[in-house]
Amino acid sequence: MAIELKVPAVGESITEVQIGTWLKQEGDSVEADEPLVEIESDKATVELPAPRAGVLGKILVKSGQMANVDQVIGSIEPASEGAATKSAEAPAQKHAGAEPAKAPEPAKGGGSDGRRVMPAAARVLGEASADVGAVKGSGPGGRVLKEDAQRAVAAGKAGDGNNSAGGAQAKDSKALPATKAVAGKAAAPGPIAGSRDEETVPMSMLRRRIAERLVAAQQNAALLTTFNEIDMTAAKGVRARHGEAFVARHGVKLGFMSLFVKAAVDALRLIPQVNAEVRGTDIVYKHYNDIGIAVGGGRGLVVPVLRNVEALGLAEIEKAIADFGARAKENRLELEELQGGTFTISNGGVYGSLLSTPIVNPPQSGILGLHAIQDRPVAIDGQVVIRPMMYVALTYDHRVVDGREAVTFLKRIKECMEDPTRMLLEV
Repeated sequence: MAIELKVPAVGESITEVQIGTWLKQEGDSVEADEPLVEIESDKATVELPAPRAGVLGKILVKSGQMANVDQVIGSIEPASEGAATKSAEAPAQKHAGAEPAKAPEPAKGGGSDGRRVMPAAARVLGEASADVGAVKGSGPGGRVLKEDAQRAVAAGKAGDGNNSAGGAQAKDSKALPATKAVAGKAAAPGPIAGSRDEETVPMSMLRRRIAERLVAAQQNAALLTTFNEIDMTAAKGVRARHGEAFVARHGVKLGFMSLFVKAAVDALRLIPQVNAEVRGTDIVYKHYNDIGIAVGGGRGLVVPVLRNVEALGLAEIEKAIADFGARAKENRLELEELQGGTFTISNGGVYGSLLSTPIVNPPQSGILGLHAIQDRPVAIDGQVVIRPMMYVALTYDHRVVDGREAVTFLKRIKECMEDPTRMLLEV
């Protein structure tokens, strides 16, 4: 008897989700607890496991479509039924053995291994009668992009000699209207070279939620950004002197992020308004530090939260951040890890950003933006010297935080990073 696959509850107040990539195709054998499909909410991505071993039956909701919690999106059939179906197909295939084999058609929505094939890529492979299984995808989650298909066809790896790139070009050239030259006049301009294809992809639930929150932050808060710059010489010196011993003892590298997290805790104690939030006509001051660390994940930017950072050591912070980053790339962060937070740190420097104005994550009142470290000439004691400098930015809600407090907060971050012993001595 077939078992229905229903959308599970993925969090409080979440009633609608988006169906992500189906990891199995109709007719594929599955084991118990084997992941079948990715389900995306506005906060996280979860995998729906198979309730038992068997064969994946009819897929009722395709990738990219919306579904409600408890809605049936597919079924698992007993393995015996799947085997009977395949055995019934075998004689037909044997009988048709004398007929010439047809070239495999590219998948419209995904390859045989569960990868998603973009429409433009499917069109290129279809014109070349190419096998999508031979094409390596370079897009997120192994998606096969148009460029991947074009490279495979041009290299002759996606099909036989008759389906080479030259054949495709010859086919295209026949489709183009010939341009005749008129005596005494220049020939009429031909078709413009290059692709003008467009591709429409549904916005993920996570991206929708990010868009909604960013727009809400701009509309509902009085946002302002102040800047400063930090000489990273002392912080780099700490890593150089104690980095090897730190790794040997804790099994994780000492990074700048843990130092900035500790500096933020110090600054939040000094300026508690940055750690507060507006609730109606009240201001709520938080006497704990739950700091969100923005990391790039497989589905976009996510902000997992370090709870009670004031009680954590540098090694614990580094291990937690490394774990967040690894699981974010695999979309394995838990929903509760993405909720809450009293302050956020975003490091655009890892992508090469020199200066930016980060947007507050509501209902928080502040976010610290870190940027790339660059060697720049600076004046120290009347002398021009080269130092590793980093611009930092604090975006804050002016309803709660005044300019003097914002500048003081950022200045304290600068003092802690330029002399890390301040954080130990609390001076």
